[in-house]
Amino acid sequence: MASRYLLGFDVGSSSVKASLVNADSGKCVATAFYPEKEAPITAVKAGWAEQDPQMWWDNAKLSLKKIMADAGAKAEEVKAIGISYQMHGLVCVDKNLKTLRPAIIWCDSRAVPYGEKAFKDLGAELCLSHLLNSPGNFTAAKLAWVKENEPETFEKIYKIMLPGDYIAMRLSGVPNTTVSGLSEGMFWDFKNNQVADFLMKYYGFDASLIADIVPTFSVQSEVCAEAAAELGLQAGTPITYRGGDQPNNALSLNVFNPGEIASTAGTSGVVYGVLGEVNYDKKSRVNMFAHVNHSAEQTRLGVLGICNGTGILNAWIHRNITADISYAEMNDLGATVPIGSDGVRILPFGNGAERILENKEYGCSIHGLNFNTHNKAHLVRAAQEGIVFSFCYGMEIMKQMGMDIRKIHAGKANMFLSPLFRNTLAGVSGATIELYDTDGSVGAAKGAGIGAGIYKDNNEAFATLDKLEVITPNEKERPAYQAAYAAWKETLSKY
Repeated sequence: MASRYLLGFDVGSSSVKASLVNADSGKCVATAFYPEKEAPITAVKAGWAEQDPQMWWDNAKLSLKKIMADAGAKAEEVKAIGISYQMHGLVCVDKNLKTLRPAIIWCDSRAVPYGEKAFKDLGAELCLSHLLNSPGNFTAAKLAWVKENEPETFEKIYKIMLPGDYIAMRLSGVPNTTVSGLSEGMFWDFKNNQVADFLMKYYGFDASLIADIVPTFSVQSEVCAEAAAELGLQAGTPITYRGGDQPNNALSLNVFNPGEIASTAGTSGVVYGVLGEVNYDKKSRVNMFAHVNHSAEQTRLGVLGICNGTGILNAWIHRNITADISYAEMNDLGATVPIGSDGVRILPFGNGAERILENKEYGCSIHGLNFNTHNKAHLVRAAQEGIVFSFCYGMEIMKQMGMDIRKIHAGKANMFLSPLFRNTLAGVSGATIELYDTDGSVGAAKGAGIGAGIYKDNNEAFATLDKLEVITPNEKERPAYQAAYAAWKETLSKY
């Protein structure tokens, strides 16, 4: 019996990863990424960040070639393709579907003044009630920068796309996009369930710039003959899913329902929760987008809280205070100190302005340190507690918007490798934490299986997801965790 494979691409700013998943067993059979060192990001001026979309395509080809060879897979055995991608980027193509300039990617900040001016001119109430966000530094504001600063380029634009839309277009020869993608670019009006005409009009964008909208899970397009020959795939292979990296990370962890949270805790940290009703934060302290399973009939919004000072603080503590021991030993050391770190509190905000703090830049600070009673173990624990408390501060914003947080899904990696971190997060939030073995490209492949109808729903697609560990809140210790969190918030409130 011939194998059935699902192909997933994850188009990041550092690399493009591809994975091949056996559709019947649900297991990943091959994975690869290129380049093996970080892909270059061009910064012509301070605050700029651009990449050539052709580089993404070339790296996708190299990754695909390797996994097909490693798995011994045949072109006709690939039944569907899914795409995950770096969010908020801007790709501009002409009528021949050729790029007109390098892509302006997510970490490029040149468009901030354009988003801020729109927010001021249009008004906070209009923007937040329709877009659920400020236009900020998202794709629409980046296009406004191109319009004002590169008018000759702007006049040639046939369609604008996000990075994932571009890869899908290269595969199929057909430009299209999704509601989820449009929402991350600030092009979607949630109140009227349509393209945000008022923002398009404000910026002077013609409606024709928006590519055709296709459902997130559907036969969006098919691999064309030209791409099939270039990639070694079969013409007609359907492209059946795409999602931005954070919604796709949630999908990869089987987070689809209101009250569920997907979290990552690398250099910076993310809590991404699903909300079942249209709402917004009046202070715009979180980002909000259409989740992968959002529709006009079923509201599913992704609420994204970002904490910049996460693993970077933990790494700083290790490098400067506990360099003589391993991370695992450092975690054990911190666990020797009582909950609350005997009064030591650390605000972990030393990695730039924090959105959850209304874009203020507090810096990192240590409070309550007593030279006679505290030692490095207290600093280790206080740092990890401070990181958790910043996560919980973001989740409180989500709760204020109507989210009932019951479960946190995460990959067993980075800060989630620390029992101290995990137990503190469960203890403060009261949520059960489930740790899984997965990644974005595997999730994209599973998403393709849903979109192609190979899986009837997400529960079937992720039935084989490896659950590595479950952490439940220790009810006896919860009062101590809550008291420590309250003391931390009291410190934060003095800023």
